[in-house]
Amino acid sequence: MNMLTANSAKIISFFHNPMLLSGLTSFWFAQFIKSAITITKKAKNNRMDILKAFFWGTGGMPSSHAAAVTALTVTAALQEGINSNLFVITLFFSVIVLRDAVGVRHSSGIQAKTMNALGRILSDRFQIEYHPVKEIQGHKPLEVLVGCFIGFFIAAAYAYL
Repeated sequence: MNMLTANSAKIISFFHNPMLLSGLTSFWFAQFIKSAITITKKAKNNRMDILKAFFWGTGGMPSSHAAAVTALTVTAALQEGINSNLFVITLFFSVIVLRDAVGVRHSSGIQAKTMNALGRILSDRFQIEYHPVKEIQGHKPLEVLVGCFIGFFIAAAYAYL
């Protein structure tokens, strides 16, 4: 086998990796569902709105981040075992991401909305310029839970089908 064939085999093997496939599939499946929900809630959508919802939409039902990290963790558990270093790493990574999605990002979004409301009031009252801060939309616990279910079932599908 020459070097070019060996490298091609490695590249093909990478794209058949169950962790890669389950993580990407879970992320994009959840993102697709989230985008569909977002788009159906709006009366009018143009192509840019649809693309923004699919590629840049944050928050909402379901959590694509939760889906992806859960898929990685479940795949590591099923392929390598729960005693493996890979499983432990993905488990801790998942806990941090899930905690951030529910707690920190959600709280930051609420704080940003409150600051922007206060900023608008002060701007109107004192005729000063106010530049609003970005309101990051975090996740509600149910949105993260549904994302976890998506990740779990897609990882299981890649492992057993």
